[in-house]
Amino acid sequence: MKRHFCLLAMSVLLLGALLQPSMAVTVVPEGNRNASQPGVPAASAKRTREMNTTYEAKFQKIYNLLKTDSKLRAKIVSVSRTYGIDPVHIAGALVGEHTYNVDAYDRLQTYYVKAVSYVKQGLSFDYDGETIGEFVKRPQFAECARFKDSLRLWTCREAVWDKDFRGASVGGKRFPKNRLSAVFFQPFYAGQSFGLGQLSPLVALQMTDMVNRYSGLPKLSADDAGDVYKTIMDPDLTLPYMAASLKHSIDVYRRVADMDISKNPGITATLYNTGGADSRARSLANANAERAANGEPPQMPEENYYGWLVNDKISQLKSLF
Repeated sequence: MKRHFCLLAMSVLLLGALLQPSMAVTVVPEGNRNASQPGVPAASAKRTREMNTTYEAKFQKIYNLLKTDSKLRAKIVSVSRTYGIDPVHIAGALVGEHTYNVDAYDRLQTYYVKAVSYVKQGLSFDYDGETIGEFVKRPQFAECARFKDSLRLWTCREAVWDKDFRGASVGGKRFPKNRLSAVFFQPFYAGQSFGLGQLSPLVALQMTDMVNRYSGLPKLSADDAGDVYKTIMDPDLTLPYMAASLKHSIDVYRRVADMDISKNPGITATLYNTGGADSRARSLANANAERAANGEPPQMPEENYYGWLVNDKISQLKSLF
């Protein structure tokens, strides 16, 4: 009987150990890790000079839109509640985009008008006469067929592009040394993103399953470029996609890197700006595994120039909600 009791006790202890997480989640505190703002890309500085404005003026313009438009703030609060994130994460992403990328429109209504115009333009996602739908049927993309959710499917396709096509000649056709998003998904000019959230069409396609699941919006298709562009221009449609992207960054950092970034909008804004939350979380996890093996504390994720501004202005952003 004593032997059976000991075996049972050992089994319970072993089961408890297996159920414990491999590493405690580290909460990333508020504030910037960098004492001064990291360098702003030259392209952003050039764009701002050409618009005859300043970063501070652009910040004030998007901040005033948020401050004076109670309907916009209500939409942000509502969608944030649906996705289980603090609304300041969405505000931070909006501020970063319109401070360093494009200037904000003065009125929310302008975005609705622009959204309708894109449906009428007969857009398509293609490169050199080959649509994205035709392109992803190439044999190199066969490995992605196992993924049924939009995020992993398009992330896989993006990885295949980088590995097999970017800057390479395939089947006698030369492909640009540029991102998949810039080559196939921006029919007007490279580097283009649109709307209140400045979402790229590729990010919208990646997030469409999550948005369908949480918000009930119809799923997007790369074969209907007009619908994709309407979605990223229409504030009522783009805000759920922003929330989905931010939620995914928070979730993947917790799951992969054991980091809770939900209390630091500067980090989520950085990831909204850079993209690649999954690969960045894996890199941080690998770096911290080495640090742990050497008896060192974990390295915290750091904000870029864009996220630094968000954390620097956090008191103003929090006051909106």
